[in-house]
Amino acid sequence: MLTLTQALYDQIVEHARKDHPDEACGVVAGPAGTDRPERFVPMLNAARSPTFYEFDSKDLLKLYRELDDRDEEPVIVYHSHTATEAYPSRTDVTYANEPGAHYVLVSTADTDGLGEFQFRSYRIVEGVITEEEVQVVTGY
Repeated sequence: MLTLTQALYDQIVEHARKDHPDEACGVVAGPAGTDRPERFVPMLNAARSPTFYEFDSKDLLKLYRELDDRDEEPVIVYHSHTATEAYPSRTDVTYANEPGAHYVLVSTADTDGLGEFQFRSYRIVEGVITEEEVQVVTGY
């Protein structure tokens, strides 16, 4: 199960909405070994595409140096889908290289008639996708 604060949830959704019609992407870092997302790190979609996201290699290198310096790890890796449901694509699975991370997908398309977006979380390990419950809390 992914547990995150309402503030982090709101920041991820806002980033997805702001970057629409392009896919948004980013990370929520947390203290190493805690599985507790704390620090919102929006990233630039270097692909600037409505169907694909790519972290800028310089930004990604900077992020990983920062994570090392702060004894953090990527707890959440998120991106948006602008025209499809919030479910990992084959490309998403290929790029899922953080086995301990929660992969959050936000759909800014109204694919289910239930509202403007979907917010879903998955574990992706060795190509296997497992959806998990999302619990939004006021604080830790």
